[in-house]
Amino acid sequence: MKSDIAHSHREIAEAIFRESAGLTLAFLEGHLDLVVQVAAAIAGALRTGRKVLVFGNGGSAADAQHLAGELVNCFLLDRPALPAIALTTDGSILTSISNDRGYAQIFARQVEALGAAGDVAIGISTSGRSSSVICGIETAGKLQLYTVAFTGGDGGKLAGLVDYAFVVPSQSTPRIQEVHATLGHALCQLVEAELFGVPQVRGNS
Repeated sequence: MKSDIAHSHREIAEAIFRESAGLTLAFLEGHLDLVVQVAAAIAGALRTGRKVLVFGNGGSAADAQHLAGELVNCFLLDRPALPAIALTTDGSILTSISNDRGYAQIFARQVEALGAAGDVAIGISTSGRSSSVICGIETAGKLQLYTVAFTGGDGGKLAGLVDYAFVVPSQSTPRIQEVHATLGHALCQLVEAELFGVPQVRGNS
């Protein structure tokens, strides 16, 4: 009985990894040029003193914080810090806006406060239907920020609102999030290369 369960678990684990790898490659086939284009746009904004604002809910909030952390601190290279803010981290701001204006406004209000023309706003929603992310991107567009979506499925409303839409061709939230993580890493590495070339790679911490 135990061996049957172990065999079943092995099959499940293998299916997860194969699905994730296959989806990542399928995404690459449809988005490679866009990855390069968006990395160049982000690097161009940072080069001129602009900043990156990133936001999402749940697992996508964690992805937003991950991406901002890689830009502010470093990804692979020892280099100057880059200005990026995850709009998911200040509990007082998030609860104040949610309480007074409704949850849908938690990112829009922060974009209004912190964003300026020429900045980059990255909204992350696996479905493309998160009202708070949509409102944040709509505000960013009105303020003339460059807008980017990380989403999945059919892209939802979000994909139609942005300058650049990355749509992972899947309905599976965990698989979409795995591609989003790889996409974030690719963008960080390309931005570093664009801005700083290839100096000494930092050691692992």
